[in-house]
Amino acid sequence: MSGEVFQQNLDDKKGSSPGGPFIIQMLFKEPVEMPNQEQILDIMKRHIGKVECFCSDEKMAGIAVLEHIAEFQDGTSPVQLFIMGCSSFEGKGFDEFLKSQMWDCQNDRDRIFEECQYQVMATDMLAGALAAQERADLDMDFMEALAELFPTCEAFYFQNCGKLFLAEDVRKHQFCGCDRFIHFGVNVRFFNIHETEDMLIDTVGMSTLFLPDLQYHFRKLDPNWIANHGYQVASYILNNENPIKDGETIDGIAKGNLTRKIQWTCRYEESLIQPAREVIDIHTGKYAAGNRT
Repeated sequence: MSGEVFQQNLDDKKGSSPGGPFIIQMLFKEPVEMPNQEQILDIMKRHIGKVECFCSDEKMAGIAVLEHIAEFQDGTSPVQLFIMGCSSFEGKGFDEFLKSQMWDCQNDRDRIFEECQYQVMATDMLAGALAAQERADLDMDFMEALAELFPTCEAFYFQNCGKLFLAEDVRKHQFCGCDRFIHFGVNVRFFNIHETEDMLIDTVGMSTLFLPDLQYHFRKLDPNWIANHGYQVASYILNNENPIKDGETIDGIAKGNLTRKIQWTCRYEESLIQPAREVIDIHTGKYAAGNRT
């Protein structure tokens, strides 16, 4: 755990807006060429289904996803996926606040930022109009296609949640369905509250799907238990189209395990830590911290 002190800043606008594009940065040690159109279409079809390539050169490839249609008041359009050409990358552009929450790549993080000087960025467009589960699956299918398209990729950075993964961990993962998005697209962050015994754990990334993130302000509980609880609740919300209403309760934790004998109350509130967003604040009963009137 980092001992550095960070300042709360809810005016920080670095976080992605709800429903905004899902942005992937692939990091490389050496420059990489854009795959040709035939390669792109072949791999995208195997991972995503029917697609068309409406532009393809060294600067950018654009793919229309014909089986995922965004509906708007004035008509419909296939969701679009974009792959940008190789550009320079500077790891020093990541501040300590972001790096402190990169739990999945802690041992390799500094090496990656030092050795990787090139990047390929990829994003979706119009996908915010899709249902949460449909978008989660599409973005993860896209991620898996990118991992195959770019075999020399060293690491994946997911801008929406601040997670960094070795590319091999992306290629070899065993997650299925929407739980892929929970693993790669949602980050559970941990903070000690300065000069107190209080701790805060929250999630970042759910708002990309127009779903609420989670927040726990607590003390005297193992933070690893709360982190696991956060991932389980996030998965439940995504897989069940968020059935949690304000004031309802969910199962709490006893000795690290979920139990119906303990019920924790859920309230919709504004986040305590940037980025500013709506969260479900989960009241951990006798372990809750902060002013909760």
